[in-house]
Amino acid sequence: MGMSVGSGKDGPRSDINVTPLVDVCLVLLIIFMVVTPMLQQGKEVKLPLASNIDEGTEEEDPLILAVTADKRVWMGSSEIKLGEVPALVRNMLATSPNRAVLLKGDSSLSMKQVREVMKAAQDGGAKSVALGVEAPDVPKKAAP
Repeated sequence: MGMSVGSGKDGPRSDINVTPLVDVCLVLLIIFMVVTPMLQQGKEVKLPLASNIDEGTEEEDPLILAVTADKRVWMGSSEIKLGEVPALVRNMLATSPNRAVLLKGDSSLSMKQVREVMKAAQDGGAKSVALGVEAPDVPKKAAP
């Protein structure tokens, strides 16, 4: 911020240097533009609620399979057929065999429909398939 004292009839005048502000805003904008797509991996589905959630500590990003309410199967953001799941999972796990597989099934589906995709992933060589769930919003009790 700069301030100059003028000798004219206007008196003291302050000028704000907005260049640093614009720089910071542009850097933040770029960071958010890069990070936002990473947060939303896979096809968007309404996950079922679960009370006991096991938070996995995976070092590598999981392979995400999703089953939407209309029973379509997605790997990442690409729609695939159920019969293609074993081959695609096998190909993805060829480079990193310990990579986790996360199955996100819509809450409106029956367990049988989700289980078919889980079985196909296991046929493709997945050692385990984790189910994606959402934690219920439980209000926290106020401390006495």
